[in-house]
Amino acid sequence: MKNNKMKRITEQSSKYNDLDKMSIRELLTNMNQEDALVPLAIARVLPDIERLVEVVVRRLANGGRLFYIGAGTSGRLGVVDASEIPPTFGAPDEMVIGLIAGGDAAIRTAQEFAEDSEAQAWKDLSEYYIDEKDVIIGIAASGTTPYVIGGLRKCQEMGIATGCLTNNPGAPITEVADFPIVVEVGPEFVTGSTRMKSGTSQKLVLNMITTSTMIQLGRVKGNKMVDMQLSNNKLVDRGTKMVMHETQLDYESAKKWLLKEGSVRKAVDAILNGH
Repeated sequence: MKNNKMKRITEQSSKYNDLDKMSIRELLTNMNQEDALVPLAIARVLPDIERLVEVVVRRLANGGRLFYIGAGTSGRLGVVDASEIPPTFGAPDEMVIGLIAGGDAAIRTAQEFAEDSEAQAWKDLSEYYIDEKDVIIGIAASGTTPYVIGGLRKCQEMGIATGCLTNNPGAPITEVADFPIVVEVGPEFVTGSTRMKSGTSQKLVLNMITTSTMIQLGRVKGNKMVDMQLSNNKLVDRGTKMVMHETQLDYESAKKWLLKEGSVRKAVDAILNGH
């Protein structure tokens, strides 16, 4: 798929030369200076992120699901974000799902040519019986990944809402996304290494999409993760202190209620309602 309007920013040469001659401090300083540009680039596209989140909230509130599709670093970031939603917000495992070209093996090891099939993403999505209640977000720094583009195109044909997250203006992926997000972070510190600023921008935006969605769906109270899973001692301690704050109980009493009810929300409700 060709797009003559595409600006291949992610492939442009780094603004820095002779990286191999820099000291460690110089490398760190220069990378940090480049990284500081990422939030500024995201700020410029907040309205686009807002439009996509509005759709995601509506669909998930009505029983739909959010899917990420990507390859390489982009795919891994989608999988990471999806995997963090159940423990953080107590959401069902199937509410946010991350799919990566090459399958789960690609999370740890690069799978050669996995991203080059335009048909595979739809096959992967079809295993979940997706329909018009769902939302699919394609993630691709270059905006040219066949796996992602093919999946989004098929979703559009089937009347399923699509969004995308890319770092190249005018990229082909934006043509198959109803709600495109283009974060222009500029050339990478190491030329073409999109695991750097591009990847950082993707991580930040994915955090924004799912966190704001979960808050809108009522899975945060005040500023607390009241539905988080109690999967380790640190989280049990955190949850206990939340219960203490809301109910004025002592630590041990609050902990007993928390472990009995299974979540901060349920524990607080049970205590305040005198159960």
